[in-house]
Amino acid sequence: MRAGEPAGSAISRSVDLAQHVEQWGYKRYWLAEHHAISGLACSATAVLIGHVAAATKTIRVGSGGVMLPNHAPLVVAEQFGTLEALYPGRIDLGLGRAPGGDAHTMRALRRELRQAGDDFPGLLEELQTYLGPERPGQLVRAIPGQNSHVPITLLGSSGFSAQLAGQQGLPFAFAAHFAPEYLQAAAHLYREHFRPSNLLQNPHLMVAVPAIAAESDAAARRLFTTPQQRFLRLIRNQPVELLPPVASMESLWTDWERAAVEGRLSAAIVGSNATVKAGLEKVVGDTGADEVIIVTDTYEHADRLESYRRVAEVAAAIDAGSTVAAGA
Repeated sequence: MRAGEPAGSAISRSVDLAQHVEQWGYKRYWLAEHHAISGLACSATAVLIGHVAAATKTIRVGSGGVMLPNHAPLVVAEQFGTLEALYPGRIDLGLGRAPGGDAHTMRALRRELRQAGDDFPGLLEELQTYLGPERPGQLVRAIPGQNSHVPITLLGSSGFSAQLAGQQGLPFAFAAHFAPEYLQAAAHLYREHFRPSNLLQNPHLMVAVPAIAAESDAAARRLFTTPQQRFLRLIRNQPVELLPPVASMESLWTDWERAAVEGRLSAAIVGSNATVKAGLEKVVGDTGADEVIIVTDTYEHADRLESYRRVAEVAAAIDAGSTVAAGA
């Protein structure tokens, strides 16, 4: 969201983006779950997924992700079972274990404050029960949801979900758009622990990276000051609304703030088509990613559309065996 604008305006831009990237060949459009954060209008993830799916025709729409410990697994199964019933074959269920907010928000979401995510495997198993075929003696069923087999992907920014996804034989998506320092280790752990399942015979790794493509490297770097300002405000515990790009960040941050922001965004691919092509090829080459999720924040919607269009153009020219997905 921009400062002072209604949530509906930001949501409308997301719908418009989804309609464009569908035409440009993107395969998925994922929306996150965040709570009580000024500048982010993505608290009701399932509602947004339904809204975007209704406005598109072919692209898969899903969560990147639903923070499972915030919810009863039965409710998640019912929500996504309903979405699958409405939009068959187009719904993805990405799951994370972070709270998506602070301690006060956790309390408001009825989470146990001492919870550290250790119960995530149990919650996942319960959710899978509600989405899979009915089991003998099963007392509670998700209707809709039971036997819908909505595909699940585990999301993570460390090694915990990487190992669990491998052990469960599930796809794994790593959040290199804000935790790039753990990418290589998590990718290794995922493959090391992978066990084939009925759902997946081979590892399927997705890597999310920040990306901005523009006419030139200089133009893209200027647009990149918008996400840089967002992360700067995030580490200052300030609202994270979109801010216009600036000519230089030098007067806006201290040395340690600059290091912190640049560390968070070190996986970013920013530049002309040629620079973006090299960046995408490096991500896929370094990690063996099967899919790359593109996360693009710009102040002007037209710049965001142009960036996604250019990335699609570049991706179409890359013969690396990966597809590129859009992250809202």
